[in-house]
Amino acid sequence: MTSGALDDVLIQRLVAAERIACEGLLAERVDQGTWVGQLSTSALSTATATLAIDLYIRSGGANGQAESLGRLVEAGRDWLLAHQNDDGGWGDTVLSFSNISTTMLAHATLTAVAVPESAVVAEQRTLVLERAARYIERVGGVDAVLARYGRDRTFSVPILTHCALAGLVDWRRVIPLPFELAAVPHRFFKTLRLPVVSYALPALIAIGLVRFHARRPRNPLVRMVRWLVGGRVLRVLESIQPSNGGFLEAAPLTSFVTMSLVGCGLVDHAVTRRGIDFLADSVREDGSWPIDSNLATWVTTLSANALGERLSGDAREPVRGWLLGQQYREVHPYTNADPGGWSWTDLPGGVPDVDDTPGAVLALLGGSGAELEEVAESVKAAADWLLSVQNRDGGWPTFCRGWGTLPFDRSSSDITAHTLRALMATAARLPLERERFDDAIRRGFNFLRRQQRDDGAWVPLWFGNQHANDEQNPVYGTARVLAAWRAAGLEADTSAVRGREWLAGVQNFDGGWGGDADTPSSVEETALAVEALLERVPGEAEGTWTGLIDERSDPKNAEKQLAGGIEWLIDRVETGTWTKSSPIGFYFARLWYFEKLYPLIFTVAALRRACLVAGVAERSPTEKRPAGT
Repeated sequence: MTSGALDDVLIQRLVAAERIACEGLLAERVDQGTWVGQLSTSALSTATATLAIDLYIRSGGANGQAESLGRLVEAGRDWLLAHQNDDGGWGDTVLSFSNISTTMLAHATLTAVAVPESAVVAEQRTLVLERAARYIERVGGVDAVLARYGRDRTFSVPILTHCALAGLVDWRRVIPLPFELAAVPHRFFKTLRLPVVSYALPALIAIGLVRFHARRPRNPLVRMVRWLVGGRVLRVLESIQPSNGGFLEAAPLTSFVTMSLVGCGLVDHAVTRRGIDFLADSVREDGSWPIDSNLATWVTTLSANALGERLSGDAREPVRGWLLGQQYREVHPYTNADPGGWSWTDLPGGVPDVDDTPGAVLALLGGSGAELEEVAESVKAAADWLLSVQNRDGGWPTFCRGWGTLPFDRSSSDITAHTLRALMATAARLPLERERFDDAIRRGFNFLRRQQRDDGAWVPLWFGNQHANDEQNPVYGTARVLAAWRAAGLEADTSAVRGREWLAGVQNFDGGWGGDADTPSSVEETALAVEALLERVPGEAEGTWTGLIDERSDPKNAEKQLAGGIEWLIDRVETGTWTKSSPIGFYFARLWYFEKLYPLIFTVAALRRACLVAGVAERSPTEKRPAGT
């Protein structure tokens, strides 16, 4: 696209909208010059945290906290009563469709909690529970929960455990978890084929224990082994609990662990007390809980990379310093990950992952300061770690290499594409062994070729769309993968061409994009698609990566479509609706969230790129200008 593809009026509107968007994103910084954002409130988190605290109080663990904790239970109950959907269920966010998982959790919590209530509240609770029971029966109850997650027990077993502790599900329906495997040295986990994903080890231990406590296995050998290792796995659980008590900074995971230990009679255990403290500290003013504390590292790197030179000089220095301070320098006790990675958050419950680490690398190498020795050392350590966790299939997983075959442990297209961009940027900017990078990058692109659907799209792991088939979001996935092809200078590769053609082909008639064909347009998805379809900025890629390209087609000219997408975004900025978030994020499997900063970040990235490609970009609003200019 060139400036000739846009008329003069649209060019003027583009420049003005880009300035508004950049200033809006910059205004979201906290005092230290980084971003924290705000995750959506979660009915699922609220239901699990409320029940965990209630069970803790009723088991006598509250001591002098009974009154204050009781108020949290009451507020959580009231929030759930006020946020039931019209169909009788609850969704994961206030913008989400009802689902069986969150509805069963909320129904169980509202059935079980024992706090004072007025006659009006009691009547309301009765009506809400009746509607919820009808929804659960209509959708399929326990069988529907098990079917929703298949052989992945990461979430289905905790849900049923929650309901069993509330007295609504027979313990026989709760599938036992082999918690004794947590006593095996960590290095053997990848060979054990655990029934839960790598980051759910606390749930494997605590929920396995409470299921064993409630219903012992018939096999005497299994019964004896599990009885003997109980103390050892509890020590493992205590050793991986963060200092603030929150496992992965997640209210649901921490709640499942806490209520399970209470159910075992371990109400005074250190893990239980710290878990309750975390829940009490992370509740919001309206009595609800978010799905996680924050995505501070993730949104900071996304923001810095979207702003580009708009975040220059003094404004980039605190971001760089903060990111350098967040890099893990030692083996992580939770996943046993080697040093070099970043988490999604700056809080104690985070663990290094293979999506935030590339984001941090790209942010450190962008703008001024990339030449500093401390940046070079940091980026080299990150690249070493990323290379070490590449899977045999050539792709990259989220946390740990080779842990298993469950979805959130397998290689994924969006994370692989993000990692490829970071490795290519590292190899281009730092004097490292190019041959070592070449092999990993070549294998990564070959993985992406194999993952591409027949229609040309790629499906991501950590993002979805509730309006789309199978709740997938191929617009997000395809846009993220196309960014890697462009960074390599491989826009003419057959896979890249097919991806662009698919992405252009699912644009809505209104000019925007949803998560797939025939889904409502959103700010996030439209911005992602526009940015992905725009041409490479001159000088952006340092040549092509030999041996990767398959030139059998030419890029499709879609300037008219792009102009429509750009205008769609401009309209949202001009009407003030560009900050409206959509629930497109996945936390645990099929657990939705939305993030306040996503529409801002993605809009800035798209409009900023449109200005650069059209040759109408302005300098940074954070750049110091001479007096009188």
